[in-house]
Amino acid sequence: MKIRRKVGGGVCGSDVVVSWRLFFWFVVLFVFSFVLISTMFVFKGKFRPVVRSMRSFSNARAVLDDSATLSPAVSIREAVKLPEQTLIFLKYPRSLRLFTKEDLICVFSSESSTIKKEKPEAVDSDKFGGQIVRCPETPRGYTVSIAISRWTMDDHLPAGPTHQWDWLVYDAVIDHDNSTVVFVKGLNLKPGKIADVSRYECVYGWDFAKHNRLIRSDVISAAQEIVRCRTPLTVLNGPKSAHGPVKVSVRIKGGTGMLPSIAQPDRIINTPRRKPFEMCVCTMTRNAAAVLREWVMYHAGIGIQRWFIYDNNSDDDIIAEINDLERLGYNVSRHFWPWIKTQEAGFSNCAIRARNDCDWIAFIDVDEFYYIRSGETLTSIIRNYTSSAEIGEIRTPCHSFGPSGLTNRPRGGVTEGYTCRVILPERHKSILKPEAMNATLINVVHHFHLKDGFTFADVDKEVMVINHYKYQVWEVFKEKFYRRVATYVADWQNDENVGSRDRAPGLGTRPVEPPDWAERFCEVNDTGLRDQVLEKYMDNKLQRLIWENATK
Repeated sequence: MKIRRKVGGGVCGSDVVVSWRLFFWFVVLFVFSFVLISTMFVFKGKFRPVVRSMRSFSNARAVLDDSATLSPAVSIREAVKLPEQTLIFLKYPRSLRLFTKEDLICVFSSESSTIKKEKPEAVDSDKFGGQIVRCPETPRGYTVSIAISRWTMDDHLPAGPTHQWDWLVYDAVIDHDNSTVVFVKGLNLKPGKIADVSRYECVYGWDFAKHNRLIRSDVISAAQEIVRCRTPLTVLNGPKSAHGPVKVSVRIKGGTGMLPSIAQPDRIINTPRRKPFEMCVCTMTRNAAAVLREWVMYHAGIGIQRWFIYDNNSDDDIIAEINDLERLGYNVSRHFWPWIKTQEAGFSNCAIRARNDCDWIAFIDVDEFYYIRSGETLTSIIRNYTSSAEIGEIRTPCHSFGPSGLTNRPRGGVTEGYTCRVILPERHKSILKPEAMNATLINVVHHFHLKDGFTFADVDKEVMVINHYKYQVWEVFKEKFYRRVATYVADWQNDENVGSRDRAPGLGTRPVEPPDWAERFCEVNDTGLRDQVLEKYMDNKLQRLIWENATK
C-alpha cells in the first residue's frame, strides 16, 4: 500500500509517494541510534578516562595504566603518628578495587619541598571498607601522604588531618545494650579505678569542625582507657550519611576540650540464639608467626574452638599462618589492632565482640599453654568449677619456664623443648563468662572486674596450671625489649620499676644477653606437659609433632 499526498510550495504542485517500508526502517534506525547513544552516556563513567580535579591533586598528568587515569574517589581520611610508624586511613568508594601493598608508596614532604619516598610496611583493611596503610615513621618537619607506584613523581593524594597516638579516641563499638564503648588515649585514668563521669561528655558527628551539628550525650562510666556513652537515638536509628559512618569523641569539661577522633563505631547485634562455641580464646600479640601454629593446634586438642588474634603491628608472616590454619579447619580470625600499650583495651574490645559467640573466653598470651594434669578437656574443668551460677570467672595459676639449657629454638615447639621452670607460680590468668563482665570493662593482668552477684573460682594448681614459656632462648626473649603491650607496665628499656616482677629478674634495662642465660630460671625439672604432648600430638608415622608436619 502506498500513501499519496499533495505537497505544495512550488509553481507547479508535485506528488510525493511515501513507502511504508521506508518509514518502518527509518523508525528502526532512529530507535537503535537513541538506545546506543543512551547506553554510551550511562556507561561512559566506566569506560571513559576520568580527569582528576585540580582541587584534589596538584598534578594529574600520569595514568595508572593504559586505560584509566588517577581515581579522584580515593582519598586520605586521616593519619595517626605512632612512635615507629604512621598509619594512613584511605577512604574508598564501594565500587573501587582496593590497592595492594605493591601499588602504594609513602610520600614524605617538607616545607622546603624536599620529598622522600618509602614503601609501606603493610596494608590492612578497616571495618568500613577502607584501608590502613602502615608507613614508616614520619620524619620531624615532614607531612606524609600516599602515591600510587605508577603515578609520576609529583602526584600524590592530599594529606589529611594528622593526629598523635597518645591523645586520641581511636576505636568505638556500639555494645549489646546500645551504649557506645569508646577507646581513648590521653585521659590518664588510674588503673582499676572508676573515674568521675561528670567530668566528661560524649560527642557524635560527621564533621567535628561544625559545632552546631554535633550531638552530645552523657557518659555512663569511665575507667582506664574506656568511656561508655549513652548512644543518641539519632545515631542508632538515623539514616546513613553521605559523609560515611558517624564519629564519636570525648570532651573534657572545663579542661582541654574535645579529643581528636578517628573512631567510627560499628554495631554489635545481639542475636538471641544458642552460642556456637563453648570455649574461645583472645590474645594480643606481635610477630607470633613462629609459635602460632603450635599454640592453636595444642589448644584445639583440649577443647578450644575459636581464636581471636589481636595483631599489634606484626611484620612477620602471621597473616599467612592464620590463613593456613583457617584452611586446615581452625576457626581463627585476625583483628588488626595497631594501638600501642593498649592490651587491657584490646581485651575489652575482644570480650565485647566474642560475647555473642562464646560461653567462656580465655585471655592468655601465645607463649602460655594450659596444662591439665588429668588429660581432661578444658571444657570439663570449667564445668567442674561452675556448678554454681554465680561463678563468672575461673583463675588459673602460671608457672614460668626458662631456657632449659637451650641456645636455639626447639624444633618441636615450646611445649616439647622447655622443661625447666621457677618453683613458685606467678599470678594467674582468667577464663571469663562474658555476661559476668562489669559494665566498666576494667581488666588488669588478664582478669576482669565482675558484675555484682558474680564471683570467681581459683583452680587448684594440682588440677590445671598455665605453662608460661616466658624466658625462652635469647633470640626469642629479646623481642620483649621492643615494647610491652600492657598499658600500666613500664617498657623494659625504661629505667622505671626495675625490680618489678614484670621484668626479667637481674636483667636490667639493656637487651644484652647474659653469659649464663641458657641456665637461668631453672629451679625444678617439669616434663609433665612435654610428656602429654609427645603422647597425644605425635605423628607416629613421620615421628614429628603435628605442628611440625604442617610446616616442613
